[in-house]
Amino acid sequence: MRTAPTPQLSTERTDPHPQFTRGTPLAGLDEVPWDEIQDARGSAAAIPVLLDRIARGDAETARTALGELRQRVCRYGFVVEQATAATVPFLWELAQRPEVSCRAHIIELLGSIAGARQWESTAAVYPKLLNRRENPVVWERAARRAVRARREAIERLMAEDDTEITRATTELARRLGE
Repeated sequence: MRTAPTPQLSTERTDPHPQFTRGTPLAGLDEVPWDEIQDARGSAAAIPVLLDRIARGDAETARTALGELRQRVCRYGFVVEQATAATVPFLWELAQRPEVSCRAHIIELLGSIAGARQWESTAAVYPKLLNRRENPVVWERAARRAVRARREAIERLMAEDDTEITRATTELARRLGE
């Protein structure tokens, strides 16, 4: 009796973004001295774990981790922290990974960071804030610069088929004056 031949599986990648796979760690994550900088809850040492959960977790895990990360780096959607600028490049990377389930929410977070002016507004009324050793106005400006530094990704994100991603990206581009 003859049997049908076993089909050979292709070894050619069909992933449009071969550099990003679910198991791919975020490049440079371990190079940031997270335990030496502060987020809204104190030491920023938890940020790499949260970023990793967003990158590798299922939809619920990623969404929960992003919610916690948001509270640590951009409280209330407009108060940035010392660790925010260091976090932004990883948020941009995650926003471009097709396997990340909460990409539109990540882009919204980048928009919140880009629009943050809480500390500058406070310093305009209370200039002594600028004389503090840890100057939050500097953190805010650095965070906005970090968002702007990676804005070349906007064009790629605008080309996505996902309307939620394009809507969030359009809002981010508006905030950046693009």
